[in-house]
Amino acid sequence: QVQLVESGGGLVQAGGSLRLSCTASGRTVSRYAMGWFRQAPGKEREFVAAISWSGANTYYTDSVKGRFTISRDNAKNTVYLQMNSLKPEDTAIYYCAATSGRVLATIPGRYDYWGQGTQVTVSS
Repeated sequence: QVQLVESGGGLVQAGGSLRLSCTASGRTVSRYAMGWFRQAPGKEREFVAAISWSGANTYYTDSVKGRFTISRDNAKNTVYLQMNSLKPEDTAIYYCAATSGRVLATIPGRYDYWGQGTQVTVSS
């Protein structure tokens, strides 16, 4: 089993930055691809970014390209999401997830493990 815990969320003004962290325990996730998703009130959970197990490959949804960066430190069993130039529409609960699949997945059902989420609120 893998337990994922997100941290780093909070309240920030538009244009500001936050860095989310997702730390795994239970077993190493160094061979898992990892993803970040978000869910705003009344909306479905949506894909944000994903990274391969080695960190060599990344993928982003169009709305965050150029603003968000996903990275990982396998020695620390941690994945990061650096969020810059934040907008009010980025407000959501952000979840990290792990998948044993080899393909960078954008569908929530492809992920095996999920964290509890961390709230990000961007004020205008």
